[in-house]
Amino acid sequence: MWGLIKVLFGAPFKHAASLLPQRVLGHLGWLRGSFGAALAIAVAGLATAVVFSGNYAHLPWLVAPLGASAVLVFAVPASPLAQPWSVIGGNLLSSSLGLGLGILIEEPVLAASLAVGLAIAAMSLARCLHPPGGACALLCALGAAGPEGWTFTHLLPIAANVGALALAGWIYNNATGHRWPHIIVPAASDPGDAAPRHTREDIEATLAAWDEVLDVDVDDLDQFYRAVSERAAARRRGP
Repeated sequence: MWGLIKVLFGAPFKHAASLLPQRVLGHLGWLRGSFGAALAIAVAGLATAVVFSGNYAHLPWLVAPLGASAVLVFAVPASPLAQPWSVIGGNLLSSSLGLGLGILIEEPVLAASLAVGLAIAAMSLARCLHPPGGACALLCALGAAGPEGWTFTHLLPIAANVGALALAGWIYNNATGHRWPHIIVPAASDPGDAAPRHTREDIEATLAAWDEVLDVDVDDLDQFYRAVSERAAARRRGP
């Protein structure tokens, strides 16, 4: 009976499992990232509440897109999308666009759709692409065009949130062995049989042929491939 079940359902389940992405965090990386993100959100919320406890007490202490930024900063700190300029520039640029379009258009759906589209274009051109920036654009456009009547004053808590998160990320990531901002060290070719048979231009040409955007820098790919080649060469040489 069990054999029949494996024949009927084993292949589909195996195929479905192959569609799952690989694990991003190994060993106890998940614990490091989750603790850091929780700590950073608490710091951001408390800092913003203290700074704007007077005349701006009506402003939110935390904005939802900050949670998505925390995932990137603490779970994948080497990602190009998680670097300080992406976090700060992407969120603030997108928020400004969302508020401006919401105030100007006053139709929530139209303002939100234009805000997200223009935010992606603006972040790409400014080299600060950051997925939570799209959420900031959407949130601010809806807030400005809706009954809440958000104004550019609402940029203040967003800026405080983002600044506190970036500061916490800088301290925590570096203290736990992950350099942030991520420093890319171009790989150098080693002489002998350990030398890889590719160049950086080969990687760029392959990526261009794939026509896909990978969430990793070309120099990181280069360094990783060279390290794999060197390990394979060492295995061929033997102990």
